[in-house]
Amino acid sequence: MEFKIDATDGRARAATIKTVHSEIKTPIFMPVGTAAAVKSLDAIDLMDVLDAKIILANTYHLYLRPGDEVVKSFGGLHGFSGYKRSFLTDSGGFQAFSLGDNVKINDNGIWFKSHIDGSSHFFSPEKVIDIEYNLNSDIMMVLDDLIALPNTKERIKKSIERTTQWAKRSLVHHIEKGAKNNLFAIVQGGTDFEFRKISAESLVGIEVEGKTFDGFAIGGLSVGEENQLMYDTIEFTTPFLPENKPRYLMGVGTPEDIIEAIERGVDMFDCVMPTRNARNGYLFTTFGTLRIKNAKYKLDDKPIDENCSCYTCRHFSRGYLNHLFKAKELTYFRLATIHNLHYYLNLVKEAREAIIDKRFNEFKKEFYSKRIN
Repeated sequence: MEFKIDATDGRARAATIKTVHSEIKTPIFMPVGTAAAVKSLDAIDLMDVLDAKIILANTYHLYLRPGDEVVKSFGGLHGFSGYKRSFLTDSGGFQAFSLGDNVKINDNGIWFKSHIDGSSHFFSPEKVIDIEYNLNSDIMMVLDDLIALPNTKERIKKSIERTTQWAKRSLVHHIEKGAKNNLFAIVQGGTDFEFRKISAESLVGIEVEGKTFDGFAIGGLSVGEENQLMYDTIEFTTPFLPENKPRYLMGVGTPEDIIEAIERGVDMFDCVMPTRNARNGYLFTTFGTLRIKNAKYKLDDKPIDENCSCYTCRHFSRGYLNHLFKAKELTYFRLATIHNLHYYLNLVKEAREAIIDKRFNEFKKEFYSKRIN
């Protein structure tokens, strides 16, 4: 993987990431394709309609169904899904966190029961990497110990110690295998600044046979803490991460969250919000969120957003989408998802242009000034 910073404006960065499968201009938003598919879209939609350069798939879900060996038999995620650009795979740590009573964590790894059939499974740091090799993702995340917030200092301390141990084991295994996939570590520590510093410095300091991680993620945020506390934690953490490697904020968030994080030096984002909100009738626009099921849109012949150039806005009206949503037509899910993902992808594209032109502060003010809801 190649990483080059193209421009900065304050702490905001515009960079280029090159993988085997695509060139990615940052800041970038990665649509979430948990089971090797972004819900309601296919690979052609992602490549030709949205021009998405990288999407996210999930190790936990693909391991359980259809099985990573099945995906491998198709040539990995690219051959299996038909999406020929870059994939990032999450490690399954968040899914383990979300299973509640059906998961047991110790220093060796994570025991969990499948949410599909209740069968028992074990993820070690090494096994997760081997699964990701079968998936053949361009960027692989290490297994981490994610915890809910707020939490005790003792549990946060254990989380960062375990996450660091697992990260080193992952890097050792990765180097022994000699694979070409890229490996990212994950900084934990809740919203405790001292723990974030310890976690970041510990991970950045890991070196095995002269090799370090290819990038670093900030994990464990947007799990219940207040927005400003999340922003403050990001602002504190990013200076401890290498300037010459990508910085990825996991599972975040709203358009506002993304703008605030870009300002604080983050390069990469993912979140289910644009796709999930689309399916539930909430559409993102330059002026805020539009709830398409509202009766006032029944006879509205305007596009979702007159400032939007997406496929949906160029061809269909609010009135038609209002009808599709109420009629529960499957077509609605595709059109709404295309719009919301276009909004997110265009937002980070505009942010990049503003950084290059040294006008990010102005861009941020304009972003907020247009929003009426």
